[in-house]
Amino acid sequence: MNLSQAKKGLQKNGYLNINTNEIDYVSEINRLKKEKNAIVLAHYYQRSEIQDIADFVGDSLALAQVAAKTDADMIVFAGVHFMAETAKIINPSKIVVLPDLKAGCSLADSAPKDEFEAFVKAHPEHTVVSYINTSAEIKALTDIVCTSSNAHKIIETIPKDKPIIFAPDRNLGDWLIRKTGRDMLLWDGACLVHEAFSIEKILNLYQENPGSEIIAHPESQRHLLKVATYVGSTSGLLKYVKESKAKTFIVATEAGILHKMQQDAPDKILIAAPTEDDTCNCSECEFMKMNTMRKLYLCMEYEQPAIEIEEGLRKKALRSIERMLEIS
Repeated sequence: MNLSQAKKGLQKNGYLNINTNEIDYVSEINRLKKEKNAIVLAHYYQRSEIQDIADFVGDSLALAQVAAKTDADMIVFAGVHFMAETAKIINPSKIVVLPDLKAGCSLADSAPKDEFEAFVKAHPEHTVVSYINTSAEIKALTDIVCTSSNAHKIIETIPKDKPIIFAPDRNLGDWLIRKTGRDMLLWDGACLVHEAFSIEKILNLYQENPGSEIIAHPESQRHLLKVATYVGSTSGLLKYVKESKAKTFIVATEAGILHKMQQDAPDKILIAAPTEDDTCNCSECEFMKMNTMRKLYLCMEYEQPAIEIEEGLRKKALRSIERMLEIS
């Protein structure tokens, strides 16, 4: 099958419909990295086999920083759409591909562009701080982008007399209000994954595991954060487990992080925090898990689906990202 034939097999979901049953994905992906001067960036929430083959695994801040510095010709983003879009905003001349174009984000979807633009225009005196989990359109309406790793630091750089809009995650925003003492105006958005946890089941697990610690991502709801021993970003959670003297941890974030966490702390006992759904023992992001080794190989081989952003929009969005990177 030649390239033109293969491209005719492109499906609506953005990957190629060809037979790959006989392919050794690990060796082929490593081959393509060398041939195309490509770098594979993966988020901690990706499937374990994708994390293992990635050149760099990190949280949203670290991934944005690596994307800003790479000399690769092609950035392969094993994550969700807003992450690949951010990499393209930073690197307009590079090829940026995403294994599955449908890999979105419930939090990003909770801030539609038209509604958010009207909200911002109604509060013109406010500095707009938006979480990186947003579309390019929202970043273009934002003064400073942040991640859970640097949100506290970024809020502290804004003068005390300057009112702030924080978007789109109401839970992270609420946590930041309590951490910083700032009275911020919050957009009413949330991550479905981090709102799925069952506080009752988590507390039962805590009672069943004496000496365990509950650790949580700040996108989780307030009642969960109140009972957590430690609250932090994905990278913060990893660091805490590695350095803590505790032996057992109930981890309230997307379950993909347990792979790296166990690698870094093989002597620790890790328990994925349960959800309200009795059919699932942990909280997984269906969008993150849409990426597979097959799709990763195909997007590298055929450089599709590629992320493209209109130049005017890209330049507007870039300003807010650059401000974050400068502060971080």
